[in-house]
Amino acid sequence: MTDQKVIERANAALAQEFELDLGSMLPDALFREDLGLDSLDTVDMVVVLEQEFGIKIGKDPAIASIRTVGDMHAYILGKKREISPSPE
Repeated sequence: MTDQKVIERANAALAQEFELDLGSMLPDALFREDLGLDSLDTVDMVVVLEQEFGIKIGKDPAIASIRTVGDMHAYILGKKREISPSPE
C-alpha cells in the first residue's frame, strides 16, 4: 500500500469515527484546537488506527507527541515501515 493510500485510509477512518469533514484533515490541523478532539478521543483514535491497519499501538510513548494530523500520518507510516520495511 502506498503512503498516500495509508494517509487516505487513516483520514477516512478518523473522519468517520469523529464525524469530521475529510476536508478538515489537513496535515497542519491540530487535533485539539482545529478538530475539537480531547484527550479521551485520543484513546478512541488509537483503537481506530489499530483496527484500521492491524497494528499494535498500545501505550507507545510516541503517541503523546502527536498533535497534528501530519504527526499522525508520520506515526502510522513509521509503523507501516516497521511491519514491512522497504527492500534495500
